[in-house]
Amino acid sequence: MPKIYEYLGIIILFYSNEHEPIHVHGKYQGQESKAEFIIENSVVVEIIIRTVKGRKPLPPNILNDFSNFVHAYSDQIVQKWIDYFVLHKQVKCEKVGRKVK
Repeated sequence: MPKIYEYLGIIILFYSNEHEPIHVHGKYQGQESKAEFIIENSVVVEIIIRTVKGRKPLPPNILNDFSNFVHAYSDQIVQKWIDYFVLHKQVKCEKVGRKVK
C-alpha cells in the first residue's frame, strides 16, 4: 500500500489492489475516509468524499483538512495513480507541512 502524502497527521495512500474510479484513502488515528476523482477529458471535474465500509470515518475537522488537501493536490494525486497503477512506477511519499486552503 503506497503512502503518497503525509499531511497534518493524515496519511494519504492507495491500496495496492485498488480499482477505478481513481481515489485515495485518508487515514488518521484508526479512522478512514476516501476521495474519488471524477475525470472528464483528462480534467478533474469533481471530487466526492466517501466513507469506507467497515471503518469509522474521519472526524469532521480532519475530514475538512483531507478534503482541502485532495482538492489542492488533485492533479498530483491523479498523476501518482497513473504512475503507480498504469506505468508501474514507484511513488514517493511527500510530507506537506503547511496547511492548504
